[in-house]
Parts: sequence; structure tokens; C-alpha cells
Amino acid sequence: MAYKTAIFGRQDKGQRMKLASMRQGRDGRLMLVSRDLRRWTTAGSVPTLQAALDDWAAVSASLQSEYEAFEAGAKAGAAFDPDSCESPLPRAYQWADGSAYVNHVELVRRARGAEMPESFWTDPLMYQGGSDAFLGPREPIRMADEGWGIDFEAEVAVVVDDTPAGVAVSAAGETIRLLMLVNDVSLRGLIPGELAKGFGFFQSKPSSAFAPVAVTPDELGTAWDGGRLHLPLLVQLNGKPFGKAEAGEDMTFDFPQLIAHAARTRPLRAGAIIGSGTVSNKDTDGGPGRTVADGGRGYSCLAEQRMIETILHGAPRTPFMRYGDTVRIEMLDGDGASIFGPIEQSVEPAAVS
Repeated sequence: MAYKTAIFGRQDKGQRMKLASMRQGRDGRLMLVSRDLRRWTTAGSVPTLQAALDDWAAVSASLQSEYEAFEAGAKAGAAFDPDSCESPLPRAYQWADGSAYVNHVELVRRARGAEMPESFWTDPLMYQGGSDAFLGPREPIRMADEGWGIDFEAEVAVVVDDTPAGVAVSAAGETIRLLMLVNDVSLRGLIPGELAKGFGFFQSKPSSAFAPVAVTPDELGTAWDGGRLHLPLLVQLNGKPFGKAEAGEDMTFDFPQLIAHAARTRPLRAGAIIGSGTVSNKDTDGGPGRTVADGGRGYSCLAEQRMIETILHGAPRTPFMRYGDTVRIEMLDGDGASIFGPIEQSVEPAAVS
């Protein structure tokens, strides 16, 4: 095979790093970011995050040594500014997004009066998104028409090493090298027409954005169990709390299952990104969920709130994003410190050429 065999058995066990990409060329320049997200320095051993992932078994130990020396103060570094960052991978060879929180899918179908196939609980949904032009974590969402139904989708994603076709679920988790947060931007007004063609999403799924910092699994401590990230995913819309869904709950398919699904018939190259889909929780009473203002956990996308409004009131009441609206997506550790840094995006009109 042309790609190297995936290294199972967690060669990276014990590695704890926070990595980012500063704007430089098409693939950025790899940055080591301090755990408190206050400082950064360049990585001397490897130029880009993709280059590190391409040869992770050979370079990750030296990269870890650099990181530990930086954390210990061997290099002062510079003040970390997310505005200078691309998404950790400015472009990737693969971006496959699942729908692991079946509660979200169930609400979509229930709102339009459709039955949900039983297979959705046993066979993951997944689509292949555009990965050649990700947005930076502070880059605006520029759209030519706000009538397209502009929506955010707050998700968790993993970055994998080379993964062979047909990998077993029991081995798939060993390929996970990094975790990230993502805003999977969706154009809800274009989705029905595209799906009606029977050929999947394309125009309705524009460029996604990722939080500025990617972290190794062991950096997450007990919040990461090897398949799920057990922390709230915080969403603000126009500066107000919109969602705080628990990412580790109601996740029908964990990341090893999603990876095995993606690699069922083909290998995944190092740097491939697998998304969780919109993080979604049921209410404590088993109902469809309540807004944050009503004491619930809220939602990770506008469509879900609109679905629940349709179920309860017969029609949606919340509009999709309009020009000038802003969204912030972030995850905090147990001490209230940001883990990945926030995604902060505004919606702006696209320039007309």
C-alpha cells in the first residue's frame, strides 16, 4: 500500500500538546500553544500540522519534547492571538461528518412528520464535506444571500492517522491523534432541493470553521474516554447563551464507530477529519429539549430550535442567521479555562464579482 500502516497501541500515549496553525501559505505554519492559550512559539522540528500528521510516529516524540520545553519556559514565545490563526488544518485531504447524535436526526424528521428508519439507530449517517478551503476560527461567514437559511452547527471532530480500510471498531480509536471543535456551516434553505435529487449535500454545505487549537487526546484527561468527550459544548448567538449540550451524552455512535464506518471500504489518510455531527441532547424528562432561557441545555444549531418550535407551536419562530449576526462556539475544562479557544464568526454579505 502507498500509505504507511496505522500505528495501533497508542504510540502517542502520554503525549499532551496544544497545536495551531498561523497564517502562512496554503497550509499555515505549525504553532505550539501553551496550555493556558496565552503564548505560542513555532515548532522547529516540523513546518506544518499536516507534515506532523504525515509522519506522526517519527516526529511526535520530538514535537512533545519541544512542547514540554516551551511549557517549562525554555522559550518565552509570543502572545497568542487567535486572529492570526487558520483552522488547525487550513485544508485537509478528507472531511467526513457523521450524525452521531440521533436525537438531532429524530427531531428533524419529527418536525416534518416523517418516520425515522430503525436503521438510523444502528448504522451511522455520514456525508463527505468540502475540505479544500476551511475558514479560520475568526473568519466571517460570507454569503451572497441571507435567504439561503444560514445556520451554524457546533460539533466535536477528531483527526486520525493513516487508517486501513475495514478497520475494526476496537482498533479505530487508536488512530485518533487530535481533537477539535467545528462549526459545520449549513444553508438550510438549499438542503431540501439538493437532497431531493438523491445525490447528497454540496452547495448547501459551504466551508466549515474549526477552533484555533487542536489538542492531543491525553491533554483532555478524564474528559476523554477514548470515544466521547464529556464536557458541555457552549454556544452563544449574538452574545447570548444559546446552547450548552453535553457532548458525551446521547451520542449514539462514538468516534471509533464513526471512523470504522468511514473506513469500511477505503483507507483514510493521515490528517483526515471525522466530525460528530450536531451535538444534541434530550431533555431530562426525555422530551425534545428546552432553551437555555427556559432552564434547558439549549441547542447546537438554529434548525433544532426551529424544529422544536414547529413540534410545539406548529411553525418555527426563530429566524436563521442574518447579516451582522455572530456565533461563538467554545468548550471549557473543569476549571473554566478554554481548551480549544473559541470559534467566533459573524455573517457578512459576500462580495459580488
